[in-house]
Amino acid sequence: MRVLEEKHISMKDAAAKAESLRSLSKKIITTNGCFDLLHVGHLNYLREARAMGDLLWVGLNADASVRALKGPTRPLQSETTRSLHLAALEAVDFVTLFFETTPEVFLEKVKPWIHVKGGDYQGRDLPERSVVERGGGSIRCVAFTEGFSTTSLIERIKLL
Repeated sequence: MRVLEEKHISMKDAAAKAESLRSLSKKIITTNGCFDLLHVGHLNYLREARAMGDLLWVGLNADASVRALKGPTRPLQSETTRSLHLAALEAVDFVTLFFETTPEVFLEKVKPWIHVKGGDYQGRDLPERSVVERGGGSIRCVAFTEGFSTTSLIERIKLL
């Protein structure tokens, strides 16, 4: 459990941790999301994002922000459980919980070299783009793994 705890960085400590990593010339890659039920699509996405730099830092939507985005029946798992699942993955170096519906506050503190979004965001006007670019970073989209989504898993379970 100790290793998992070391992967959790509070929002309060995020800026200082990011600055210390940048002072070591580390290329910080970020992504964000709800990660309610981890599936193959998430795993592919996180591995691909991690390969773009020296470390992957995930901004995780807190329970209240997931409800605001997905509705009153979500998340299915608590922010603590979702955070532990992410921290247990080899591809993930750090996890920070954020309470807003979009990750601008998280990204303002971390100032990533690259912020990664899934292919389903390709071509969209992302609210976080200006924050990432102002911090000197860029946004990249990775391919979406067809057939895998938390929403589709929930629908399949409902049919059982």
